[in-house]
Amino acid sequence: MKVILKSARIIDVNSKHHNKVKDVLIEDGIITKIDKNITKKGVDKYSEKNLHLSTGWMDMHSNFREPGFEYKDDLKSGVQSAIKGGFTSVLLMPQTQPVIDSKSHVEFIKHNTKGSIVDVHTSGSITKNIEGNDLVEMHDMNSAKCRTFTDDKKSVNRNEVMKLALLYSKDFDGLIMNYPNDKSIFNNGKMNEGVMSTYLGLKGISNIAEEIMVDRDLSLAKYTGGNLHLSYISTKESVNKIKRAKKEGVHITADVSINNLVITDEKLKTFDTRYKVLPPLRTKKDNSALIKGLKNGTIDVICSDHSPEDEENKRTEFDNAAFGVLGLETLFGLLGKHVSKDLKLEEIIEKISTNPRRIALKEELKIEEGGRANITLFNPELEWKLSEKDIKSKSKNTPFIGEELKGKALAIYNNNQFVIID
Repeated sequence: MKVILKSARIIDVNSKHHNKVKDVLIEDGIITKIDKNITKKGVDKYSEKNLHLSTGWMDMHSNFREPGFEYKDDLKSGVQSAIKGGFTSVLLMPQTQPVIDSKSHVEFIKHNTKGSIVDVHTSGSITKNIEGNDLVEMHDMNSAKCRTFTDDKKSVNRNEVMKLALLYSKDFDGLIMNYPNDKSIFNNGKMNEGVMSTYLGLKGISNIAEEIMVDRDLSLAKYTGGNLHLSYISTKESVNKIKRAKKEGVHITADVSINNLVITDEKLKTFDTRYKVLPPLRTKKDNSALIKGLKNGTIDVICSDHSPEDEENKRTEFDNAAFGVLGLETLFGLLGKHVSKDLKLEEIIEKISTNPRRIALKEELKIEEGGRANITLFNPELEWKLSEKDIKSKSKNTPFIGEELKGKALAIYNNNQFVIID
């Protein structure tokens, strides 16, 4: 596959071409030339108004639901969602049926996504069947190139289990990811605990359920020296705790879901279950602190938390509805609409491309001659309205249908394949 990307503004702070408008020639998966006005016979050309180019975007928290929940989504439709959103790589969460807790399960994902333009990586669970007790065979799973381990939304609550996971993963430089949520305090809550939960008469989820476990995980990371990544940070005080720990030299990284950057619990006034997510939507004060944490480097990654849910589990009473919202197709457009006034474009790309790849895969990409072509093409200023046909997931559980967004992925190139996004 050969193509010339015409007059693209390169967004890559690690490249000497950063913020320059250049033509980029890609031949058989390699960037062979970056210059002004490249011409070559027999090579397709791609051009668009206000074309921008960066290293391929990567999402660190996606759910494609296969195996076991194919009626919600599957690997094929999940890949299509990633393409639509401009992602060339995704890291899947292990909460499938069966759980991704063995080497054979990791190989199932790899086999069934082989040859895709999207690199589909999967995390393994930390504990068998995500029950929080016995550790999985991490070394065996790592032999299948599974480096990251998490029980995802079923947080690891037992201190000794978390300690052992951090210690064992050091042997192969693995990454332990944990969503900090103390189950005893969470106590089956439905939304953020505060004025809105009192007004609506819904059981609240206190900030402290997150913050107590942030303290525990930071202490264990410091004690063990393991690689810890805190997932879905949602409160102002959690940001402060992580900032202090980083200053003290604790080896820690963290991410935030797009939902907790751009929506607050006020959206729940109408009991719309599409806004029921975990961690819960917090307050404007928390949103602002999270954005500030992204700006100063306390929070490293923005994730989609792409969580397809069928109508039966979402269109029901609020108490009984499942947590979760789609995210891959809308992440960049929501960032452009709500966050671009606070974060520069290169900072956004760092949070959705450079950092997730470095943290999860220990991989560095650069837009340079001779480098591998793993690229997302986009227009950061394009305003568009999300319609149901833009949703490639089998599920449609997003509150953003009909909303005007800003910024759109136009095409991706990866694995010697080029796809123009419709």
